[in-house]
Amino acid sequence: MDDFNSLMHGFSIVLSWQNIGLMIIGILLGIVVGVLPGLGGPNGVAILLPLTFAMNPTSAIILLSCIYWGALFGGAITSILFNIPGEAWSVATTFDGYPMAQNGKAGEALTSAFTGSFIGALVGVLMITFLAPLVAKFALRFGPPEFFAVYFLTFCSFIGMGKEPKGKIVIAMCVGFVLAAVGLDTISGQLRMTFGQPVLLRGFDFLVAVIGLFGISEILMTIEEGLAFRGKNGKIDLKIVFKTWAQMPRHFMTLMRSSAIGCWLGITPGGATAASFMGYGVAKKFSKDPDSFGKGNVEGVLAPETAAHAAGTSALLPMLALGIPGSATAAVLLGGLMIWGLQPGPLLFVEQKDFVWGLIASMYLGNIAGLIIVLASVPLFAAILRIPFSIIAPVILVVCAIGAFTVHNAAFDIWLMLAFGIVGYVFKKLDYPLAPLVLALVLGDRAEDAFRQSMLASRGGLDIFWANGLVGTIMTLALVGLAWSLLSGARGKMRQRAA
Repeated sequence: MDDFNSLMHGFSIVLSWQNIGLMIIGILLGIVVGVLPGLGGPNGVAILLPLTFAMNPTSAIILLSCIYWGALFGGAITSILFNIPGEAWSVATTFDGYPMAQNGKAGEALTSAFTGSFIGALVGVLMITFLAPLVAKFALRFGPPEFFAVYFLTFCSFIGMGKEPKGKIVIAMCVGFVLAAVGLDTISGQLRMTFGQPVLLRGFDFLVAVIGLFGISEILMTIEEGLAFRGKNGKIDLKIVFKTWAQMPRHFMTLMRSSAIGCWLGITPGGATAASFMGYGVAKKFSKDPDSFGKGNVEGVLAPETAAHAAGTSALLPMLALGIPGSATAAVLLGGLMIWGLQPGPLLFVEQKDFVWGLIASMYLGNIAGLIIVLASVPLFAAILRIPFSIIAPVILVVCAIGAFTVHNAAFDIWLMLAFGIVGYVFKKLDYPLAPLVLALVLGDRAEDAFRQSMLASRGGLDIFWANGLVGTIMTLALVGLAWSLLSGARGKMRQRAA
């Protein structure tokens, strides 16, 4: 009851004309940030952070958090319309969102993505509201073995549940691991595979690679196929929105599973990117028509978007309760709190109740406002499909180049983007999946660090991954997921023989 009263007090703080105006401005800026490839929520929040120093902490955090919500919504737009992930966690959305747009269902894909985003974020906010103390205690139990177990579960699930040839999945994932290892070894401090080039000291940035692998390669493929978008007629009206909403109850279990996966990986170090991939894989596994995934299945849009937004929202929970950021954006917000003279942690809920509950209330209102704003703008986004490709292709190239350059303000990243574009083009021509490569690139170095720290702690003993019930359960689930395809294949052969 006390928490409910505090939440109502938070709504009374947020519902002022100044804060509502900041909320709308933040969402609009966030959508622009999410649409531009390479900029991303963390960069957008970091760039605008100095503007908030003159504000009171509550208004400042409302503006910055709404930029984050807007970026979460906006990341799906270019993924669905152009197969260019605006955000790292939007990669999995391209698998079915882009085919839907090409089939003339851009409105349905965008509405599904935004609705899934809203539901995932809402579940994340509810968790923050009611489960903050319990989750904070649980997260304190995580060490390097638990971190590695979560990453290992993600990799194994992707291999075991993927429909592509297992050999191609493993090869693509190994390429991603190799690319993730380039740069400075965070454990030993030694340089790896830099070949004396200073520009490789920081390794290959994930966003630069993604822009090239998906954006540039897609432009090359489209040029080869005839300089035209398929599915130009992207007419959208309220009928499409309401029709899509009417079908949401059919996907209730997919939404709930993806929300649970997202909240789990948001609180733990998995992150929104891992959540989107895992949400997609689990939805594909439980689907009645798994073969339709990758060809324009609406669940292939709902699942990754719901999981990613649940993870992105719930990542703020350990930041507020423990002072441990669960994502890059949460880390930027953590720095803002400290600049404003606030110390995140359990005492924040006692000493700064107005701030905490004002922030939580703004999460509810920000997500509702974000959903309304992006749905009102859906016709504008879908109209892009009517622009001839010969006109839009140079614009996309320029936007991709700007996005790649913005990551580190380095011209080398533009050339790197082009190189990854060629790699993506070759992979597509040879029917190698890009998703495992991307997954390994973004999570490979983190998984390696967690594994090596675990080995140092156990002096090389693998039994550390079964040292307690939590890490043992995760590792067991990972191995089951890895062997799932082998077991399914053996079962299918036995049935054929029996028949």
